[in-house]
Amino acid sequence: MSDENKVLLRVSNLKQYFPIGKKKMGKPQSFVKANDGISLNIYEGETFGLVGESGCGKSTFGRTLLQLYRQTGGRTVYYGRTVEDFDLKYVEEIFRNLPDKKKKCEELLDKVKKLEADYAKMPEGTEEEKIAKKVAGQHLAEMESEADNDLLDITALIGGLYTLDETALAEAGRHYLAEYLAMKEIRKINAQAEDFEKNGKSAKAEEVKKKIPELQKKVQAELAEIDKIRDNCKKDESFDKYEAQKDDGINLANLTDAEMRYLRRDLQLIFQDPYSSLNPRMTVGQIIGEGLMAHNIFKKGDPKMQDYIMEIMEKCGLASYFIHRYPHQFSGGQRQRIGIARSLAVNPKFVVCDEAVSALDVSIQSQIINLLLDLKEQNNLTYLFISHDLSVIKYISDRIGVMYLGNMMELSDTEHLFAHPYHPYTEALLSAIPTTDVDGRKETIILEGDIPSPINPPKGCKFHTRCRYCTEICKNVTPQFEEVEPGHFVACHHKLGVPEEK
Repeated sequence: MSDENKVLLRVSNLKQYFPIGKKKMGKPQSFVKANDGISLNIYEGETFGLVGESGCGKSTFGRTLLQLYRQTGGRTVYYGRTVEDFDLKYVEEIFRNLPDKKKKCEELLDKVKKLEADYAKMPEGTEEEKIAKKVAGQHLAEMESEADNDLLDITALIGGLYTLDETALAEAGRHYLAEYLAMKEIRKINAQAEDFEKNGKSAKAEEVKKKIPELQKKVQAELAEIDKIRDNCKKDESFDKYEAQKDDGINLANLTDAEMRYLRRDLQLIFQDPYSSLNPRMTVGQIIGEGLMAHNIFKKGDPKMQDYIMEIMEKCGLASYFIHRYPHQFSGGQRQRIGIARSLAVNPKFVVCDEAVSALDVSIQSQIINLLLDLKEQNNLTYLFISHDLSVIKYISDRIGVMYLGNMMELSDTEHLFAHPYHPYTEALLSAIPTTDVDGRKETIILEGDIPSPINPPKGCKFHTRCRYCTEICKNVTPQFEEVEPGHFVACHHKLGVPEEK
């Protein structure tokens, strides 16, 4: 998948920590580090496969992307909508407090510079000194990531205007805020007019719309003032650097629950268990229709809703006369089809398929997978497909990420990953795939022991306790997640088939 494809979700240093017990006086809080600094892009129209052993954080990652679990750190930017499409509190807050936001960010960047200076002075003559310097480098990288997140929240909205002094930045903030509030009022009026038209009150709809031209003039006037300020600061040598960071994507990590709920229409989930994920007291029609009413696609009692639900059911391989039946009257495969229909009924853009076929028979699995592929083609969907089954992942995925203990170990397009795995963990997983080719079968690599505790993960590379290629550096230094070949990323000190650096 090339960079020419449109990015739908850009995940940067995502962390999801769950606290354990209550924080006690004088003792540090313990956390389960379910996701520990994951960075990747998910492109529009692709199926991104995610594999790894049980407990590695796959399902948590999927739910955190959807903000069902609020992420502890990092940025998750969604490009299916823009910041101009919604009333976002975090955007208003940044515009209202631009000078203060910049001051706080600059203070954090100064701390990073001091750490960089200390890091540069560290000796690296002996092996111990080299390892100590690399450990310090990891701490520095974490601080840099935090500072970059704060900086990007600001520059994504104002670009090169970040170079302005405090007074000019405050003025720019006032213009940005006025333009954003005017756009907010336009969205509100359009929503009111739409409601009036739905209720057959076209005259009232036209009446409220009369305010829009005046507001649009105000928007254009504020944008013109912003352009004047931008022209005045283009001479600054840092202007182009910050202007390149301008971004109209929505940072999901900054949204309130109400704002995220509105975006749920775009971001859906197919649950792992088709038995516990359906309400036994609701009919199929009620289960699928619940989301339609929650997102105001239809109102309760709308006669068109039943026809729409039956159409969705038929697309998902369910007979329309099932609409009044209850979940206990269906098989596992049919239940999963109901779950798929519920998710796709609201016309989402991104769907997390969390072990969507793991509880089904093999023959039913193939039906559901082919159904997902057909629906993806028809509706231009993007999937995050989570599974233990590498054969299924290979069939359905365009790219694959391999997770271990909360970290991404390897990421590549499907064909290349299966042909040339660079990480020892990926090699072990691929060797365990059952095959009938006895003569051509490769050695099965047995991973000794269990996954270490995510509460106290091993120092250095988290996989070193089970890796047959482990050396001293693996025990002390966390490997960087780096691009070995175009589109192929690996986090390992001893990449398979890659010459060692001297």
